[in-house]
Amino acid sequence: MRALKLLVIFTISSIFLPKQCLTQAQAQAQTQTPIKTIVILVLENRSFDHLLGWTKRLNPNINGLTGSECNPISTQNPSSKSVCVTDDAQYVDPDPGHTFENVAKQVFGSSSPIPTMTGFVEQATTMPDNNVSDTVMRGFKPENVPVMAKLVEEFVVFDRWFSGLPGPTQPNRLFVYSGTSHGAVGHVKKQLAMGYPQKTIFDSVQENGLSFGVYFQSVPSTLFFRNLRKLKYVFKFHLFGKFKNDARLGKLPNLTVLEPRFFDLKGAPANDDHPSHDIANGQKLVKEVYETLRASPQWNETLLVITYDEHGGFYDHVHTPYVNVPSPDGNTGPPPTFFKFDRLGVRVPTIMVSPWIKKGTVVSKGKGPTDNSEYEHSSIPATIKKMFNLNSNFLTHRDAWASTFEDVVAQLSQPRTDCPLTLPDVIPLRKTEADEERELSSFQREIVDLAAVLNGDHLLNSFPEEMGKTMNVREAHEYVTGAVSRFLRAGKEAVKLGADASTIVNMKSSLTTRSSTHH
Repeated sequence: MRALKLLVIFTISSIFLPKQCLTQAQAQAQTQTPIKTIVILVLENRSFDHLLGWTKRLNPNINGLTGSECNPISTQNPSSKSVCVTDDAQYVDPDPGHTFENVAKQVFGSSSPIPTMTGFVEQATTMPDNNVSDTVMRGFKPENVPVMAKLVEEFVVFDRWFSGLPGPTQPNRLFVYSGTSHGAVGHVKKQLAMGYPQKTIFDSVQENGLSFGVYFQSVPSTLFFRNLRKLKYVFKFHLFGKFKNDARLGKLPNLTVLEPRFFDLKGAPANDDHPSHDIANGQKLVKEVYETLRASPQWNETLLVITYDEHGGFYDHVHTPYVNVPSPDGNTGPPPTFFKFDRLGVRVPTIMVSPWIKKGTVVSKGKGPTDNSEYEHSSIPATIKKMFNLNSNFLTHRDAWASTFEDVVAQLSQPRTDCPLTLPDVIPLRKTEADEERELSSFQREIVDLAAVLNGDHLLNSFPEEMGKTMNVREAHEYVTGAVSRFLRAGKEAVKLGADASTIVNMKSSLTTRSSTHH
């Protein structure tokens, strides 16, 4: 059997844990995996029930929606009216609440000590636009998300996969690649300026002699990690067009990360699925990625992982795990909660694609390594370690605990030949063109902050507090793409001049082309 080497990935303080001890049989099983490339695509802000809950109509084994799931308008009033789930989700605007504080209200309601998943409507009524109280309970008909529905029918859907923590985008994206958010439950500007210091799965892949690459459209959000800013990695970042060319030539690296377009522009709409972006464009991106991989000579050695960073404030009926969930690294969140990272976030859609996966597979509870292990974002680095037989330590206690998914490509003796060559076309849900004058979302402002660090502009005034607040979408896109381009170009020039690989380019300001390097 040929071994698969590619893994594509689309969304801590350093801690040294015991290396995994393997029996000879386990080690042999790892080296026999057919996967050589893992591709990861992380999209934005949709819960499982919102996106895939109604695919239960396609496969009754999926833990989806029945129509009887409801939330009270008030969890404090026993006689409160309720809002129940429907299958009429369309284009979503405005964006539901999904801060750490919002999620706590959604999961626990007003006073419950354990997750009840009854507070989504109540929390939504506190948002500036109360219309989201109906929006958060709406899910998509399978025919309105035809690309995802087809992948659910053809490959594997995980119906018990949770985000790494009950909070927003950025810290959950950190969990995907490092098994921790280093104590962050939201956006921490000071930490961003320094770069998050934890070791990542990219470091483990690199030190084991394997390859990785990040293919981006707006900005590589992986640059939130300090290590990824080092000169030794500067040639790992590529514009998205190179992904299609590398796939065609059979040159995708072992670990391939795909980053979507985060800014909504005329002629180039955002495809990250973050409201208020049209989910049809995210479907088109998944279709493009699938069809690119399907036509690649690496297809029979590839596993595609598609997941969502967090639920985005949308309802999900599966209770979030909160018992015996290990803290990744002992870090705690800020006051007043001092969150211990001892419970997971809300369930999110996760689909995997490979010719080695049985058609119509549904995966629920994890099989270990402990009795209460779950599938969550830390399962990604944990499985990469296992499938690629990495000698590096686990990144944190969390990825050492998380369930792994190598079994999904171990059920067949040879790759399938009946996988579709193409996926369905998608009809736009939004009837208007992109609004380039729109104010930025909270995550877009965080991306602007990252760009300011890459550009050196954060040094002008400690941190330009109002930068992201004064930009519209078009201006932010231009600023961010320019900053990333300058940062990577300066890094490549530094490498050519012989700078040490462990240094980081320190841009002085966008007002000047001067730069320096530091450790």
